Amino acid sequence: MTASTASNDSAPHGTSTDVATTAGSARPVARISVLLYSDDITTRDAVRAAVGRRPAKDVEVVRWHECATADAVISTVDAERFDVLVLDGEAAKVGGLGLARQLKNEIFECPPIIVLTGRPQDSWLAAWSQADLAVPHPLDPIALTSAVATLARSGVPTA
Repeated sequence: MTASTASNDSAPHGTSTDVATTAGSARPVARISVLLYSDDITTRDAVRAAVGRRPAKDVEVVRWHECATADAVISTVDAERFDVLVLDGEAAKVGGLGLARQLKNEIFECPPIIVLTGRPQDSWLAAWSQADLAVPHPLDPIALTSAVATLARSGVPTA
């Protein structure tokens, strides 16, 4: 079983938010890298499909990095810079909620985290985990893209 898989590695490793402006665009485009953790490949596929390459007009995902184990997440976040982390709270063995809390407490300047909770009533667990935002299952593509775009915009430097 592969602990970590990478897909769509079009950006160099360690790249943080890049800001580019397009002709006629008043708002800069945030080019982000996203780490996605779930032990379930169908959940990872659903998240990538929901978010897509352009979750918002001013946000572009240039790189996805997928991890299937908590150990892979910790070592990858320690070694590389990501703009947004998406962690599955329903992952087996080590859930994304506990992992989010661990990362927030142990990683210096931890990137913003979105946790995928089992149900809307689990928002109190998301608060305990210190995650920045939570999106409940079943995944709503609009809520997920909105969460990614919101956190991506929070990392865009202002002029």
